[in-house]
Amino acid sequence: MSSRLLFVFTSCNKTLTGANTGWYLPEAAHPYYTLFPYATIDFASPEGPNPPVDESSVQMFKDEESVNFLEDPIVKTKLETTKKLSEISVNDYDGIFYVGGHGPVIDLASDPVNIKLASEFYRAGKITSAVCHGPAALVGATDAEGKSIFAGKACTGFSNAEEVAVDKVKDIPFLLEDKIMSLGGKYEKTELWQPKVVISGHLFTGQNPASAKPLAEAILIALKA
Repeated sequence: MSSRLLFVFTSCNKTLTGANTGWYLPEAAHPYYTLFPYATIDFASPEGPNPPVDESSVQMFKDEESVNFLEDPIVKTKLETTKKLSEISVNDYDGIFYVGGHGPVIDLASDPVNIKLASEFYRAGKITSAVCHGPAALVGATDAEGKSIFAGKACTGFSNAEEVAVDKVKDIPFLLEDKIMSLGGKYEKTELWQPKVVISGHLFTGQNPASAKPLAEAILIALKA
């Protein structure tokens, strides 16, 4: 299959309190290995090469795919040659996937280049997907009428309860659940840390790290269709 997907990573390595952050390891690794056999995957970030991984996620996730991702020579090359978002053309891809971590809430949510790109993917009817804090990268995205892509749609993302549980409320500019609801999104969630995937047309969202692989499996079904 000749599908092409764009994985977008944060370039932000510090939260508002100065704590380490970045992209969240299993939220890149699990989708990557689910989709890589069937699609060409490119990496992009606001600042380009070597987007920072959240060190706490490296310590916390020792499953085979997460460990392999950081050692995989193909992945290493992709990370070292990560494109800048400003270099991306929506025409080259069948879909976009935003990796989570607290970083996207800080940089991607307000990045005008990202907001334009996410809007273009959505308006082109291409898979527009994000996991955990990744949907923060979509809060500025709009449809052809200029309305939020969340307006009136079922969706999910990292919950307020999960944010409180990890004690990171003060580390980010907004709570994702609140923000989605303020944009008119029909926010859905499940128990803390349990997988939850919501598909609304070509908007695909996952709630938390456990949702990354099932979200990628849903994307794969859509690509094959």
